[in-house]
Amino acid sequence: MPFGYASPEQIMRDKADYARKGIARGRSVVVLQYVDGILFVAPNPSRALHKISEIYDRIGFAAVGRYNEFEELRLGGIRYADINGYTYDRSDVTGRGLANLYASNLGRIFTESIKSLEVEVVVAEVGETKDGDAIYRLTFDGSVFDEHGFAAMGGQAEAVAGRLKERYRESMSLADALEVALTALTEPGGERPPVAQLEVAVLDRNREHRKFLRLTGARLERLLAQTTQPPASPPPASESSSESPEPPSKGSSGSSGSSGDTPPPTGPEGPVDDGSSPL
Repeated sequence: MPFGYASPEQIMRDKADYARKGIARGRSVVVLQYVDGILFVAPNPSRALHKISEIYDRIGFAAVGRYNEFEELRLGGIRYADINGYTYDRSDVTGRGLANLYASNLGRIFTESIKSLEVEVVVAEVGETKDGDAIYRLTFDGSVFDEHGFAAMGGQAEAVAGRLKERYRESMSLADALEVALTALTEPGGERPPVAQLEVAVLDRNREHRKFLRLTGARLERLLAQTTQPPASPPPASESSSESPEPPSKGSSGSSGSSGDTPPPTGPEGPVDDGSSPL
C-alpha cells in the first residue's frame, strides 16, 4: 500500500466532518409556513451581510455557514433564474429546478474538490395556495430534503427543529409564526436577540408580482409587539364599588332638609328644663 493512502470512504468521512464543524459554528436559521406564505427568521448582527435573500419572483433563499461560499451559490442561482426566465417564461423558473441545480453543484464539489463547501441552504417557493408552497433543504454533500411545514439549519439545528415540531401548527398568522420561530431559536431560559439583530423576511402570496419582502424597523417592531402583548384582562373593580355602602345614621332618615354629611341634631346645651324651675 503506498505511503499516505486513504480509502475513499475515509476521505468522504473527513470531508463531511470538516463541513459539519464549519456549519456548526454558524447561527441557526428557521424557515416555516404561515397562512399567507413562508417566513424566514435568522439571528444576524450584520446589516450588510444577509443570510436571507430573494432569488426570483416567488423564490427565496436562506443559508448558514461560510458567507463567501453561500453568496457565490446565491449569485449563481440568480443568474440561472434570470437566464431561464428570459429565454423561456418566468413561470418556468421553479424552486425545484433551482434546488436541483444547487444539489448538482454541491455534490460535484464535495466529490471532486479537496475541501467541501461549509454551507447548508434552503430554497423556498410560495405558490398560489398553501398546497403549492415548497421548502427544499440542501446539505453540503448535495443531498436534498423536501421539508413540510418548517425547516431548521445551522449549529443547533436538531434542538431548534425539536422545538419547532412541538409548537408548529398549520395556517398560523404571521405574528404567531414569528413567535414560534423566535421561541425555537432561543435556548430554554435564554434571552431573545434584540430587534436590531434579527433578519426577518417573508414570501407573501398576496403581494403583486414580487412576493419577497423584508420586515425591518417599525414594521418588525409592531409585529413583535403583537407576539409579546399579554392578553387583555378585565379592569379591577373600584374600591367604592367593592365596599358595601354604610348604613344611614340614626335620625337622618326622618329629616328631609339635612344633607347626608351633616350630623343629626342633638339636644340643646346646658341643663334640661323639666318644668320645675321658675320662669
